[in-house]
Amino acid sequence: MVDVTDGRRSMGGRELIALLALMISTAALGVDIILPAFSDIRADFGLAETSTAAAAIVTTYLFGLGVGMIPWGLIADRFGRKKVVYAGLALYVVGAAASALAPSLTWLLVARFIWGLGASGPRTVTLSIVRDTYDGERMARAMSFIIAIFILVPVVAPSIGALITDWISWRGAIAFTFVVAAGIGLWSLRLPETLRPENTLRLTVRDIARAGKLVVTTRVTVGYMLVFTVLFGAFMSYIASSELIFSDVYGFSDEFPLIFGGLAIGMGVGALLNSWLVSRVGLDRLIRVVMVTYLVFSAALFALAVATDGAPPFWIFAILLGLTLSTYSLVIPNINTAAMAPMARIAGTASAIIGTVATAGGALLGSVIDQAYDGTVIPLTFGFLISSLAAWLLSLWAGAGVTAASEKAVA
Repeated sequence: MVDVTDGRRSMGGRELIALLALMISTAALGVDIILPAFSDIRADFGLAETSTAAAAIVTTYLFGLGVGMIPWGLIADRFGRKKVVYAGLALYVVGAAASALAPSLTWLLVARFIWGLGASGPRTVTLSIVRDTYDGERMARAMSFIIAIFILVPVVAPSIGALITDWISWRGAIAFTFVVAAGIGLWSLRLPETLRPENTLRLTVRDIARAGKLVVTTRVTVGYMLVFTVLFGAFMSYIASSELIFSDVYGFSDEFPLIFGGLAIGMGVGALLNSWLVSRVGLDRLIRVVMVTYLVFSAALFALAVATDGAPPFWIFAILLGLTLSTYSLVIPNINTAAMAPMARIAGTASAIIGTVATAGGALLGSVIDQAYDGTVIPLTFGFLISSLAAWLLSLWAGAGVTAASEKAVA
């Protein structure tokens, strides 16, 4: 456990991890709280019950989340992490308020983009603060705990969203996020500044270009950033289409929050398991093993879908999907750690570039898979298979960069 201090406050390691987990969870909350309300939103805006237009409510938010990261990352490297936390949470509240008041789908989509921009602030600096505070396998373990807590959001948020939607409306469910954001903002007053003075980035064209060049020319960072992107694309497709699949293919509209939460619990177990495995297996070896495992589960899931004409028995599908998602949560902390390892001096900028490419690119890939929905699970499972194959190949390329760097250091 670490003690993080700026001379005025100190924060123990457990409190820091809990706060960072909730900060990054605000990004997920903006998605998960509204998933059970899709049918109400479709009805409110006169859309067909099976319309995929509602998926844009997720993808526009994620697009805002992605494009906001580079500005936030540069600001964080110049002015510090805490200022970005406060400004991001403020914009988060503005976007959420505009979403709750939206008179049309177009208004809602614009507001969701703004909401995503605000969410990208805490999302960006969370990884920067972790890199400021930890390194190596200790960073992977910290990220595992953060992601494990973060994954609790999909467990409880849909149920909370469904309860508030039934009791008040989908607009009331969005209003709930104001309270959460305000509470996190108050707690973050205890957060010390983790940006070291010697790592401050001047916002000149030359320094920004130099920092960006370092990120995009470091093979390990670029490789694992692309791994994250393709994996995130398939996962975002699952997030955006899960309500429609469980309702349309299986007729489990009312049970959706429980099913979604149950699968998320498996992801949380995977993330916690990673914190134990990484210290015993080693970061690089664990990445290689888990990437192959993820590919095998994804292939089995697609084969099941094809063999049953896109409507496999629910429990078999749910178990295989749960194993695939759990493996996803087991690999994500490690590839984030590996990508950020060489970026200590520009953690904010590196986190922003990685987050921008992964989130915006993943949202675009996810939307492509969403548009292929045909009333079966085949498009989603095919998306998992292709993304896992691409991620495996990219991880081999990125891992070769680690080996080459180690051999160069020894020489």
